[in-house]
Amino acid sequence: MTVSDPSTNAAATSAASPATIAARTVPAGPREPSPWKKWAGRVPGPLVGLVVIFVLLSILSPYFLTPRNLLNIVTQISAVGIMSVGALMVIIIGGIDLSVGATLALSSMVMGFLFSYSGMPFELALVLGLAVGGLIGLLNGILVTVGRLQPFIATLATMSAATGLAVFITGGNTVNGFPEWFVSLTRLSIAGVPVQGLILLAVFLLAAFWLRFRPGGRALYAIGGNEEVARLSGIPVRRTKLVVYTIAGLLAALGGLLVTSRLDSAQPTAGAADLLNVIAVVVIGGASLAGGTGSLLGTFVGLLIIGVLNNGLSLLGVSPNLQPVVLGAVIVAAVLTDRQARKAQSGER
Repeated sequence: MTVSDPSTNAAATSAASPATIAARTVPAGPREPSPWKKWAGRVPGPLVGLVVIFVLLSILSPYFLTPRNLLNIVTQISAVGIMSVGALMVIIIGGIDLSVGATLALSSMVMGFLFSYSGMPFELALVLGLAVGGLIGLLNGILVTVGRLQPFIATLATMSAATGLAVFITGGNTVNGFPEWFVSLTRLSIAGVPVQGLILLAVFLLAAFWLRFRPGGRALYAIGGNEEVARLSGIPVRRTKLVVYTIAGLLAALGGLLVTSRLDSAQPTAGAADLLNVIAVVVIGGASLAGGTGSLLGTFVGLLIIGVLNNGLSLLGVSPNLQPVVLGAVIVAAVLTDRQARKAQSGER
């Protein structure tokens, strides 16, 4: 049996340096993230998804990268993109707007009815069509703020009412025969870019400036983050919500006018399929349905994903019945990718 010498142990302990003792007693700090995680944290998930979809469609279809097809994508996404700007603002304040598609249809039908059935000058009918969209948005805001209804319930009610009115106005008939200048509006190009694409870009830039640099735009994030704190901070919560819902209605009506111009027809069922696309654009772009987060850059990337995907699936001959299935899978993949990127970014910090 071996007995250790206490004097030897004491000498060994005294010989150990303070750095060695600290290394034994202090736990190791967090590991430095790998270069891959650093890179992933800086690249938005939706942007990665857009690049992957773009490359795959470029390989699978020889017609995808043609200038004519790319301009066709811009034409197809213009109305949905304009509506998605208003939808993003509503989602940032913690709301939801289910009436965008019905607002598009009703505003177009009101414009067509006043022009074709009532003999009103077209310019005035156009302005009143836009006003109808703003009124529907204002009604949504009143129901949410004054009526204290849940945004889902309030906009669901206005969606149902607007859909019925759009069919009732003309008995379900379409309206045709609009002025030539209005029909040619969506057929014109400036420097090779369709006019409706330029309108889309202008709407995005104006909204981005307001959200980023104006106090009223920054207030949207405060309201979505914590409405009570925003109110106590002096932000006019009720008025801001009314403005946001009204803007969303106006933008939906503007999208409806572009659709009417492109088709030379006001249809009571127009916009029926746009609600899913609009919400998908905003969600894929990284906005949270809980409110308080979201950006127009991310929404623009989400819009391109939806537009490129729908166009590419049509070029590949995928059945229209299966396209929503693919869209749902892409939504899930984009959101999961963005979540991983956010985790990597927070880990870097």
